[in-house]
Amino acid sequence: MRNGLPRHVAIIMDGNGRWAKRRQLPRIAGHRAGVENVRTVVRRCAELGIEVLTLFAFSSENWRRPPTEVRLLMDLFVMALDQEAAKLHENGIRLQVIGDRTAFPKRLQRTIASAEALTRDNRALTLVIAANYGGRWDIAQAARKLAEDVRAGTLEPADITPEALSPHLCLSGLPEPDLFIRSGGEERISNYLLWQLAYTELYFTDCLWPDFDAAQFEVALESYACRQRRFGMTGDQVEGREAPAAVPGV
Repeated sequence: MRNGLPRHVAIIMDGNGRWAKRRQLPRIAGHRAGVENVRTVVRRCAELGIEVLTLFAFSSENWRRPPTEVRLLMDLFVMALDQEAAKLHENGIRLQVIGDRTAFPKRLQRTIASAEALTRDNRALTLVIAANYGGRWDIAQAARKLAEDVRAGTLEPADITPEALSPHLCLSGLPEPDLFIRSGGEERISNYLLWQLAYTELYFTDCLWPDFDAAQFEVALESYACRQRRFGMTGDQVEGREAPAAVPGV
């Protein structure tokens, strides 16, 4: 059995700075070009009927970048939300921002909240932006919530299971990513959705993000469609030629 379209695609949009450097432009020009390309991929996901698109916009480690670049990225984030929120709403796209937004400027926090409220009931596509997000932070904040339940006496330590933790993670309520894409030539997941990517198909490309157009996206989807997802089973089990084994203790 092979895959059709993924329900959920997660992307690390890497290579904006190198794209600009090759053109002897400031790094922020690459980030602006990257924002333009987000529109292309969002549009294609909506056309294909993909349910969720999650984009890694700003990691918790990105604060280490030069202060001027960080400030310009914050300004670009506000500008992009101001310009795109109404368009997302018109096209039935729901926006959700995950990560620790408390570190962002108040103006950005307000802009995020406003865009989320405007698009909350849309169902054509869920666009998730991971901003000031880290996979380890995500797991830690979920574990903290379980610890609070234990302290309150509403949860026993023995009841802490993956199933108990999962509802407290940032992507709770959404299908886990089927396909992970990273542009820019690096082949690592960089603290992105560590829990949620456990069984995700990984796709890496040398193409820099501003150049990752609809055709490049189709190549990634074709790669995904040709893979067999076994989730711990054998290929024969997945193909239906052999019955799944009983899970011990179940």
